[in-house]
Amino acid sequence: MRLDVRRRHLPPDPRGPGRRRPPRCPRHRPGTPPRLRYPDRSVLRPGSQSARQWHLPLHASELGTALNPETCDYAGSVLFNNHAGDLWMRFTTRLRREIAARAGLTQVELKESARLSYGKVAEFQKRGAIHFHTVMRIDGPNGPGTLPPSWATLDLLTDSIRAAARHSYTSVSAPAADDQPARTFRWGTQLDVRPVVAFGDGSDVTEQAVASHVAKYATKAAENTGTLDRRIGELSELDRHSVPDHARRLIAACHLLDPLYPERRLWAWAHMLGFRGHFSSKSRRYSTTLGELRQARADFRAAQEWQSLGLEDRIPDTVLVLADWQYAGHGHSPGESVLAATIARGLQLNRETARAAMAELVDEGEW
Repeated sequence: MRLDVRRRHLPPDPRGPGRRRPPRCPRHRPGTPPRLRYPDRSVLRPGSQSARQWHLPLHASELGTALNPETCDYAGSVLFNNHAGDLWMRFTTRLRREIAARAGLTQVELKESARLSYGKVAEFQKRGAIHFHTVMRIDGPNGPGTLPPSWATLDLLTDSIRAAARHSYTSVSAPAADDQPARTFRWGTQLDVRPVVAFGDGSDVTEQAVASHVAKYATKAAENTGTLDRRIGELSELDRHSVPDHARRLIAACHLLDPLYPERRLWAWAHMLGFRGHFSSKSRRYSTTLGELRQARADFRAAQEWQSLGLEDRIPDTVLVLADWQYAGHGHSPGESVLAATIARGLQLNRETARAAMAELVDEGEW
């Protein structure tokens, strides 16, 4: 079973008041993987009522920026990004507990009968807040090669996801430090769970659609918000690269908070607006491993090189020896031994002569 999360909010249609868009928005088309977000209404969003009142075009630079930069919680935003990985870990832990509870199993029994598999990608919103898209399914105990148990239904997984996302366990706290208050981070309310189908049945969420979106997220990073694509040494670099004001304030918040939360390494990840996780991650047996992908790439390149050199076909799984090495011995050759002995004898004579000359000077009192 695979699930897809989309936002439920339907922004007003710019074609006229009272009209509503269909369940899709300009920047997020159907097939977007699961989305868990940080709720914040202090920014302008495409299609929002505030943006329409300001008469802003869809790609205006003001979209995604704070309505009032002086009151916007930039520190809370970067701290949420920084704790997003911890929040995801607690979510998956709670999700397994919710699944076990609905199946009437203990945690040990769940591990013996089923396995929760997922693939997750992270995407930056225009305003600089991270959110996740994830595809989830329940496999058999040994992964996708085994059938899931009969109790693993779509409704059970859907209910478990919703319950885990809103459970109090799925939260991460940041302690108070200096003038910063204590904060507790949770997922936002915009959670949409949708099944992903493997065969065409008229659904707009298919395996192909999800794969295309994951490929799109793989090419997007924090630069979408105007920040830099590399680590920042000092704040003066922002002036040289013309970083926009909204991203600049988020980066400055990382610089300000770094000495208050040194273990979070906020300044080291300021170019990622505090987020320090991988853009893509997966459970252990969700699909193929990165090692297998690297090996397949190496085999492909080797086959290309073999063909370009015009070499004959070889038997698979054999070792091709292009050159061989033989042991030739160690130490000097006879000629090198004579030369080395001559040099060593000359150095020894020089030392002995110097000692004798030094002794004569001492005896004569001239030293």
